[in-house]
Amino acid sequence: MEPIYLDNAATTPVRAEVRDAMLPFLGGTFGNPSSSHRWGREARAALEEARERAAAALGARPRNVVFTGCGTDSDNIAVLGSWRASHQTDSPVACSAIEHKAVLLAAKSAHAAGAPLILLGVDSDGHIDEGALDEVLAARPVVISVMWGNNEVGAVQPVMQLAERCRADGVAYHTDAVQAFGKVRVRVDETPVDMLALSAHKFGGPKGVGLLYVRDGLGLEPLEFGGGQERRLHPGTENVAGAVALSVAAELAVAEQPAEEVRLAALRDRLEAALRDGIPGLVINSVAPRLPHILNATVPDIDQEALLIALDAEGVAVSVASACQSGAAEPSHVLAAMGRTSETAASIRLSLGHITTETDIDRASEIVPRVVDRVRKAVV
Repeated sequence: MEPIYLDNAATTPVRAEVRDAMLPFLGGTFGNPSSSHRWGREARAALEEARERAAAALGARPRNVVFTGCGTDSDNIAVLGSWRASHQTDSPVACSAIEHKAVLLAAKSAHAAGAPLILLGVDSDGHIDEGALDEVLAARPVVISVMWGNNEVGAVQPVMQLAERCRADGVAYHTDAVQAFGKVRVRVDETPVDMLALSAHKFGGPKGVGLLYVRDGLGLEPLEFGGGQERRLHPGTENVAGAVALSVAAELAVAEQPAEEVRLAALRDRLEAALRDGIPGLVINSVAPRLPHILNATVPDIDQEALLIALDAEGVAVSVASACQSGAAEPSHVLAAMGRTSETAASIRLSLGHITTETDIDRASEIVPRVVDRVRKAVV
């Protein structure tokens, strides 16, 4: 039987159209965009065309798009770059308690260097309390970072309201939209965010290239130094093939997003219903509003690592913690902030994508409950 890949929140396969678009820049069109000869000019033209196409997919101007190495790069530049640009080490930095580690640890790095750190708490479904924003804004933070949709449980935050409040108070607002882009509508011309992070490999592009949207007039200090490429924010020879790939993947994701959002949500709900019926005691972590492709569930009375291994042996790929945390089954800071952790339970994330079919969902609906029952009985 074909394996079932339900770990699309960790990474997605490169789409054929994306691969075909980037191949020329791994071969004959190999120039350095900073070179002034023909090879360099060809590479520069391709890079700037990619910037225009990526910007259009996001509703941005090309000058506001910075190509980076990944979503982590983008998040770090946004959070630490904002803080450094304030030139006041005691300026507060704020983010939600369930941010991706790229944001959370960047904020903690600023805190270690003297910045007060403000963490916005969440409820048991992973949604922040908009009312708590009053107190946070009163502290005049340099930047507030709250992700568009959570990578572990899928909780979608009120980005529009947060961005509008921050804009009114003159506080920079950054959102990590790595999981949200291509799954829900994400446009910077409709939502007044100041900075926004994307990563190509989450929506059909290759690993190793990301994007940071930076609005006009927002000052950021670089974290690295070199040739001054990408507005000095990501210096070094640009990844032309990666930028081209990201732009094509972004166009495809945006074009398909309305239909995919409906399709993925229906498949997720179908899988959720089957797991609820087939696994006694199952608890779903997060309810609407949530991303359409992520289902996070806690299975009580089971060993987490044993469950992961058993599912892998059956050809089903899932995550038991964020894949960005070294691959080990570590306690989830997201579930801890939501008050949903237990030493005798396993929390698994099943995430759908472009390649997920109804057959995949039907087979997973049969395999996962059967494996859970077997693993539970094995330790009795």
